Amino acid sequence: MAETVKKTKATAKPRKTATTNDKVTQVAKTATPPREEIERLAKRFWADRGYKDGHAEQDWLRAEQQLLQKAS
Repeated sequence: MAETVKKTKATAKPRKTATTNDKVTQVAKTATPPREEIERLAKRFWADRGYKDGHAEQDWLRAEQQLLQKAS
């Protein structure tokens, strides 16, 4: 009897490691201010408003935006 030989597939080509878009995304992620700083500033906005509830998300986004502008 003839022996059958199992053929293997050729190895896959390596993927590209990083494109320019990936590098831009990595830079943007590292430029984000620390969570603690955002939280501190958002609490200050809350206090300035007289501790009225209902604007936590807006305070957070405003604090984050303000810190990002200071960093650039």
